[in-house]
Amino acid sequence: MKYCIITYGCQMNESDSERIAAALKKQGHKSTKDVSRANLLVINACSVRQSAIHRVYDLIHKFHKTKKIILTGCLLEADKKKMVGKVAEIWHPDRYFACSPLRENKTIAYVPIMTGCNNFCSYCVVPFTRGREKSRPAQDIIKEVKSLVKNGHREIMLLGQNVNSYSTKHITYSNFPRLLRALCVIADDFKISLMTSHPKDMSDELIKTIKDCPKISRKIHLPVQSGDNKILRVMNRKYTVAHYKNLIKKIRRAIPEAKISTDVIVGFPGETKKQFQNTVKLFREICFSKAYVAKYSPRAGTAAAKLKDNIQPAEKKRRWRILDALANKK
Repeated sequence: MKYCIITYGCQMNESDSERIAAALKKQGHKSTKDVSRANLLVINACSVRQSAIHRVYDLIHKFHKTKKIILTGCLLEADKKKMVGKVAEIWHPDRYFACSPLRENKTIAYVPIMTGCNNFCSYCVVPFTRGREKSRPAQDIIKEVKSLVKNGHREIMLLGQNVNSYSTKHITYSNFPRLLRALCVIADDFKISLMTSHPKDMSDELIKTIKDCPKISRKIHLPVQSGDNKILRVMNRKYTVAHYKNLIKKIRRAIPEAKISTDVIVGFPGETKKQFQNTVKLFREICFSKAYVAKYSPRAGTAAAKLKDNIQPAEKKRRWRILDALANKK
């Protein structure tokens, strides 16, 4: 049987698709990039934005009568229920989390170190789609990275919804900085990059580890989401603007060459023009190297979905343009 995998969403989903491909190949199936030639269609979905789910609906509607469809990825229960009867199977990401991947990218290798999230940011569905945080055994990660480096990969991207909350009961590799130090002593010339970090878990130990280990990328992605304390509280982000700014100072003091990128949401429910200006002020103070600016859209099942989405689309777009110009059009 020929299969085609269509992937939506983040690098974590791309990594998952590599592991799904390996599982299907082991079962004797053959890959094709041409969906029209596939008997089996695997859709690796993303529920983070409603627009991505609409694309999934459209694909299933188009092919459910002519192909066997497996649906997986970050999926809310409400979305799954709408697909029942139109897909053959629905897989949870845990099903292939520990599988060895079939890698297509010969330069960058995605290595998931944990999955799920315990943070419950009020706008985010990840704790409901992937569940609570689960970390892979450190020995498995170290073994995988050693093999990748031996086979010529020159960039290892460590993945997790919140990589710096990695933790295990292993006394030597009990937290993320200790895991990083173990990876950095692997011989050979390669780089380690991280995706994604949470400001509340960016510890002094982690900053020092990045400083001490030249193999770790100096590109640090640290999502701020808003520059206003009230909005951060409603988002349930568990830090203040002052805490975030202090983190940036610590990072730049320890690692002067660091390039700091961020994520931010504009038009969050109740965000006033003054609160948005606080975010503009933060952007001007920090001078991010890059920013991924998102216009807020409600997702059913999240705490923020209960709030009135009272910022008009045109105003969201105006705010998006301002931040995008500040960070991305230098």
